[in-house]
Amino acid sequence: HSEERPYTCNECDYSCAAVRDLKIHTCKHSGEKPYKCCECDYSCTTASRFKVHMRKHSGERPFKCNECDYSCAAFKDLKVHTRKHTGEKPYKCNECDYSCASNTRLKVHMRKHSGEKPYKCNECDYSCATASRLKEHKRTHSGEKPYKCNECDYSCAAFRDLKVHIRTHSGEKPYKCSQCDYTCKQQGSLKIHFRKHSGEKPYKCKECDYSCPTPSRLKVHMQTHSDERPYKCNECDYNCASSSTLRVHIQTHSGEKPFKCDECHYSCATFGVLRIHVRTHWGVKPYKCSQCDYTCSHSGSLKIHMRTHSGEKPYKCNECNYSFTKSSRLKEHMRTHTGEKPYKCNNCDYSCARASRLKEHMRTHTGEQGYICTECDFSCTTYSKLKIHMRTHSGE
Repeated sequence: HSEERPYTCNECDYSCAAVRDLKIHTCKHSGEKPYKCCECDYSCTTASRFKVHMRKHSGERPFKCNECDYSCAAFKDLKVHTRKHTGEKPYKCNECDYSCASNTRLKVHMRKHSGEKPYKCNECDYSCATASRLKEHKRTHSGEKPYKCNECDYSCAAFRDLKVHIRTHSGEKPYKCSQCDYTCKQQGSLKIHFRKHSGEKPYKCKECDYSCPTPSRLKVHMQTHSDERPYKCNECDYNCASSSTLRVHIQTHSGEKPFKCDECHYSCATFGVLRIHVRTHWGVKPYKCSQCDYTCSHSGSLKIHMRTHSGEKPYKCNECNYSFTKSSRLKEHMRTHTGEKPYKCNNCDYSCARASRLKEHMRTHTGEQGYICTECDFSCTTYSKLKIHMRTHSGE
């Protein structure tokens, strides 16, 4: 009561009222842990901590919550638990607006700011901020999957993964976007989705100026620098950098086009391509060129267009000195060397190297005059013929 602290530590500025407290404190400096468990390799500096630890082996949980059926081995854990009912979060972060119910949780949270990862795996170079995460990680080496689903044969190494999996059975999507009607099963997915609204792209390529919202996309992008293409097609010699790209390619063999447009008869292999197509009906062209008034519906198209300003032609022919702004043009050009003509007419024996040429040829059967002169009533089946005709007006 007098606040007198006559016992002082020789190693630091700690002082206390009782000699036993000083004795316990000095163990922090010496590393001495005189209380050792005979059931496991646990050891500690105080009898009270040792007593709490032994309850893990005996299963004793003398501290019970008055609000629910929770019970625990240590009074401090009950104190933290009761804050779930009261909503009290007395521990606040100085770096952000995070607050929590216990000092240990705050300590773990602070590692997000400091980047500290004190728990290290002795099997690989993995490190993390919490002992529980390290324990989960170690199961990737042991193959242990203690958490099992009651609905199917799914099992996993972490309880939080089981919790997310169970939502595939219940259909529960508790995480909701505040900007649109998007909902999802896990917080991480919501965080990634929200970057669509914020435009945040925290994952940056060290080789070029590419950035993206997810680490998985960055991983796929990095393979464009390494030329690594680990995903191979069983039907042909095609290979690519990501499993999703391979999945789309396989549909070129099966002919499957599960995504269908509600406005027309168009269908395609991926939702992303359908979303771009729908913009042709809406007239939406959100991507704008900073050099001219060009706009388009897809970021990839803008990237290709920008090469008309920069003069960049990254796709080069190995047979001659031709180079192109996009890979599809190079692919078409290579057919002049190989003689390949994959586009065939159903009405005659005509074949060609480009889809656009086949489209023009088909007009010779239908009589359609797809190209119309703006100066007179001339029309024709091909752009090249229109180009020649226009010279009669320009005098060229």
